[in-house]
Amino acid sequence: MQRSDEINTPRGPARVDVDLPRRRPTTLLVLGHGAGGGVDAPDLVALRDTALRAGIGVARVTQPYRVAGRRAPAPAGHLDEAWTVVVGELLRRQPGARTLVVGGRSSGARVACRTAHAVGAAGLVALAFPLHPPGRPERSRAAELETGLPTLVVNGDRDPFGVPAAGPTVRVEVRPGERHDLRHDPQGTAEVVLGWLRERGWAG
Repeated sequence: MQRSDEINTPRGPARVDVDLPRRRPTTLLVLGHGAGGGVDAPDLVALRDTALRAGIGVARVTQPYRVAGRRAPAPAGHLDEAWTVVVGELLRRQPGARTLVVGGRSSGARVACRTAHAVGAAGLVALAFPLHPPGRPERSRAAELETGLPTLVVNGDRDPFGVPAAGPTVRVEVRPGERHDLRHDPQGTAEVVLGWLRERGWAG
């Protein structure tokens, strides 16, 4: 079952595309998009389809600035505020979901990391996590991954934004031949995520 609608936030309306399996899901996976992209990015669509087949409910969130037609991202605090409101409403609508996993690609992954504890997430999926701006390794964002929650990072080995290092709660899977868009083999990326979700007991 697929449903699309808008959720009002203090930063304007956000759009949610919700896909649910036939049986009521016990795990809800909420995904955000990259800074200038959308929720139809190949890796997000492949992950949605793969997670659905495993009995996971999937919600893809379009931030208010994108709904308003802007490509330049809103400030981090605005993104986090809107995301937190949306995730809370999604959980209210899915009372049977016992486990919340949040994530997204690039900027969306950063938002999910920064707000993971505020929304009550059990784990994180970070696709193409932008470790630093291209050519600026000194501006590392590695601290955003240090949530203490089980976290899967999937990055390409040719990503100009860098590849994070693994940590006590952070697993890093490096996809050969992939750049920041993870377009070469989105299904392969989705299967990596599904394997990790199954290891955690969050997927069928």
